[in-house]
Amino acid sequence: MKVLIAPDKFKGALNAREVAENIAKGLRDALPDAEIDIVPMADGGEGTAEAICEARGGSWLKCKAHDPIGREIEARYAWIKDGKLAVLEMSEAAGMRRLSESERDPVYATTFGVGEMILDAAGRGANEIILGLGGSATNDGGSGMARALGFRFDYEHPPSPGFGAASEQQKEKDRGCVTDLVNLSRIERPQDLNLPKIIAAVDVQNPLLGENGATRVFGPQKGATKNELNLLERALTRLTDIVAKEFDFDYRNRPGAGAAGGLGFGLMSFCGATIRPGFDVVAEAVGLESKMKGVDVVITGEGSLDRQTLEGKTPAGVARLARKLGKKVFAIAGRYDGNQQVHELFDEVDQLARSDMSEKEQMKRAGELLREKARELARDL
Repeated sequence: MKVLIAPDKFKGALNAREVAENIAKGLRDALPDAEIDIVPMADGGEGTAEAICEARGGSWLKCKAHDPIGREIEARYAWIKDGKLAVLEMSEAAGMRRLSESERDPVYATTFGVGEMILDAAGRGANEIILGLGGSATNDGGSGMARALGFRFDYEHPPSPGFGAASEQQKEKDRGCVTDLVNLSRIERPQDLNLPKIIAAVDVQNPLLGENGATRVFGPQKGATKNELNLLERALTRLTDIVAKEFDFDYRNRPGAGAAGGLGFGLMSFCGATIRPGFDVVAEAVGLESKMKGVDVVITGEGSLDRQTLEGKTPAGVARLARKLGKKVFAIAGRYDGNQQVHELFDEVDQLARSDMSEKEQMKRAGELLREKARELARDL
């Protein structure tokens, strides 16, 4: 029997490779003669650069950047020498993981560091940049990134000092305020900006504005109060109006524009980027379909399976590809809410969650529980 294991991470517990390896160990205990291939996956969120780097034999590069609240950091991204492909994750510079819970503040958090990473990759001669948009701490519509790239923002009233708003010295010391965009009057494009092709890999299809937009859906998760949500929505609305006026295009309603606090919109508007489903981008980069063609069984998984799984997450993408190729496909999740549409994607769904174990203990023992579930699945096979 030939088995392909293609899971995403179990967030907070195991990365995608660790998930795959533990499933493989469990399978081998019950099926010692099985041929097992492992392909760690991602869908545009954290782990995207790692999945592509590993599959394509890439290396890691480091660059100076700033985190969401302006601290200097050392960011890393993957470099695929063949084709000069750079694979970045916005969360590396502007992600929630860079902040403590008390530091979360989408009114001040900026994507400036993402722009710095893009410039570094471009300066090294990248022919193409893939940028994963998951895990953001920001809600600035990509305006911070644009400032790092050299776009000039003019205001009707003087803005708060911050990245790109004043002198270089102030950039180092102060933080800009996203809600200053309410007073935005003009944006000037830099004359010498020369960027490679950029693919923005997203795992959500939200537009920029409205009830299903970046602010209303994701702002509360990033720490925004009800009053701040209204201010942030006004700020992004003003940003889109000025972009439409200055550049004569409007991406506010494009699916994925609201990804990463509107960074999807910013990448399209300021970088000419193409928005694509993250799973498709990663699957193509790692050659998932060709690896799946010769197997009998496919196993995938993620920390949680629920309705959101249907909206571009790794397990759904793996399942649909497996169905297309006529393969049996199974899922193992940390938690599964019983959603019928999700269940119909798979031949079987198993979860690690147990009533006799706390969530904290389940996460701590995730590897052991995965091996156990894989042994059970192997016996069924």
